[in-house]
Amino acid sequence: MSITPPRPSRRAFLSGGGALIVSFASINPLVAQGTTALPGAAPLPGSLAKTSMLDSWIRIDAEGAITVFTGKAELGQGIKTALLQLAAEELVVAPKALRLVTADTALTPDEGYTAGSHSMQDSGTAIRNAAAQVRDLLIGLAAAQWQVPTAGLFVEGGAVIAADGRSISYGKLVADQNLHIQAQPQPVLVPVAKQRLIGLSLPRIDIPAKVTGGAAYVQDMRLPDMAHGRVLLPPSYGAVLRSVDISGVEHLPGLLKVVHDANYLAVIAEREYQAVTAMQALAAAAVWHENADLPEPRNLFETLAHLPGETVPVLNGSGKMPEGAQIIEAAYSRAYQMHGSIGPSCAVAQLTDGGLSVWTHTQGVFPLRAALAQLTGLPLDKVRCTHVEGSGCYGHNGADDVAADAAIMAFALPGRPVRVQWMREQEHTWEPYGSAMLTHARAALSPDHKILAWDYSVGSCTHSTRPGGAGNLVAAWLRSNPIAQPAPKPLPLPEGGGHRNAAPLYSIMDARVVYDFIPDMPLRVSAMRGLGAYMNIFSIESFMDELAHAAGADPVDFRVDHLGDIRATDVIARAAERFGWAGYFRTPGRGRGFGFARYKNLAAYLAVAVEVEVDRETGRTRLRRAVAAVDSGEVVNPDGIRNQIEGGILQSASWTLYEGVQFDRTRITSRDWSSYPIMRFSAVPDTVDVHVINRPGTPFLGTGEAAQGPTSAAIANAIFDAVGIRLRDIPLTAARVKAAIGV
Repeated sequence: MSITPPRPSRRAFLSGGGALIVSFASINPLVAQGTTALPGAAPLPGSLAKTSMLDSWIRIDAEGAITVFTGKAELGQGIKTALLQLAAEELVVAPKALRLVTADTALTPDEGYTAGSHSMQDSGTAIRNAAAQVRDLLIGLAAAQWQVPTAGLFVEGGAVIAADGRSISYGKLVADQNLHIQAQPQPVLVPVAKQRLIGLSLPRIDIPAKVTGGAAYVQDMRLPDMAHGRVLLPPSYGAVLRSVDISGVEHLPGLLKVVHDANYLAVIAEREYQAVTAMQALAAAAVWHENADLPEPRNLFETLAHLPGETVPVLNGSGKMPEGAQIIEAAYSRAYQMHGSIGPSCAVAQLTDGGLSVWTHTQGVFPLRAALAQLTGLPLDKVRCTHVEGSGCYGHNGADDVAADAAIMAFALPGRPVRVQWMREQEHTWEPYGSAMLTHARAALSPDHKILAWDYSVGSCTHSTRPGGAGNLVAAWLRSNPIAQPAPKPLPLPEGGGHRNAAPLYSIMDARVVYDFIPDMPLRVSAMRGLGAYMNIFSIESFMDELAHAAGADPVDFRVDHLGDIRATDVIARAAERFGWAGYFRTPGRGRGFGFARYKNLAAYLAVAVEVEVDRETGRTRLRRAVAAVDSGEVVNPDGIRNQIEGGILQSASWTLYEGVQFDRTRITSRDWSSYPIMRFSAVPDTVDVHVINRPGTPFLGTGEAAQGPTSAAIANAIFDAVGIRLRDIPLTAARVKAAIGV
């Protein structure tokens, strides 16, 4: 990967080489540089509300080269392609004419974390609106230069063109202008009827290197004179290093440094395998004291239920069940689950001239920069974090922790870049998992099969311990001056954490929902894709199926009867129709199931119907086919949305059927793919069909995490349909299915 540090600062980048920067510029030439929006003005759209100067987003240099900036990171969700489509649409150029810079603390806007399916909603909206303002500004500049009305001008291919055939390039128009200008809230976007690029399935630009073995990931980075580091993590939470003899390590071939600070141990070597060999030798020489502080695995959910908690109200219904109504009740649970990143986390760091550069696949380069500044004692402006894609992500895995390791080792070897990669067992045992969760649902049905009352509770630990402070980094706990982890807090609604999607979207007369937040964290936990939405939707949609069964109603009809949202009923109808729900023919061991949700109750709508096959002898469940319908608002790249939903269905099937972290009283025992199985190629469905409902002119709705919850419930509901057993505890392993069948 050809990245050569150090790279220029944003100021140098914006001013160097005689080029001038165009940010999202105002079409009003009277808007002064550096001004802010007038009081009472309409809010700026998307991330422009936080970073409103247009030169934070788009650059047009004197030669006409256009660069687009986003603070969001490409995580495999395809946003690089979609964001370029938006900018190219509004600037009326080809996408290949644009360069995109993503998530770099020295160059891009601070858009926080790339999380919660916000990339298109926040960054896409900002880029689109900014590019539209740049286009109209360029037209205004050309009109002023030619002394003609703007109405007679148009743009095409990077130039403004007049009716008489005159043209002038974007680069020439901005060459003498200072375009550090405040964005305005309501630019004129390209009308739907004239769109050339929005709505097209353009090929994703991030794919070629990934499928051809190119330099696609931070794991592939190779910088000049780069050294290799490995950290020796403790064997368990809270383990204390009693002694270590480094004499047998110091003279190993290629060893450059042993880093030892209290419980923190690491090695740096010339070559990667030399670092691995030295780490293994150091492990053999280290003596640790461990404590049996983990909960008894068999009693995990009982333990969680009895830990002190904080009750967070979600819906303030009475929780009372009407007399004479049919009462249905059920409890569900989800084990701890890991991200299971295929490539163990990796980072590269270099300390030069008192400044630290870090290349990382964190989902939040700006929060990580703050954490590393605190960890190292450097001023914030002396730390630069640049996002490079990682092989495995979607949530808070070990990326931030390994970046801290790389930073520490860069200080131990100033001047040289140091590449650090965790080992597989380190990623499995030290990454922050998705919290175990338990839910309880109770509802009352009227004689005409309407839900009269609903009482639902969900309990979990926190769903985010992402860095922002150094206390959320493993390395900060291990050194001689440790930094304590901050007290966990529940994430606020409307998006929420453990209570994300805990409120049903269905119309219910009297609904009570509470979140029992558990501050204590028996196992290390943080953000995992969808946060609490996966479990809450699994529970709600499984329970809706149980209610439909109790009412003797078709599960799809029962859902529609309790919905008043036309966009919700549209995706349900589309998924059911394309699946062939009404004419489904059952065969022994096969069944159908349905699931629906609107992610966070404010993002994309998704419905999915699945067919499973259950082997009664082994309990093995195979997802045979899935048909989904999704409404993501206006569609920029249909194939990109299909990619996300297809991937979400497969990921959810793996979580739901296979994945649960194993541990004993002392250690995490899920250390590899045998002790933490995930879906294999042999279990992939025969078909996954995704039908995208386009809503031109409507806001972008977050899509990346829409499929996981509905799919999990659809699988459980299909198992019930196939063999008549109701499974409520994730994962729905073959052993659990076999035990429930009782054959």
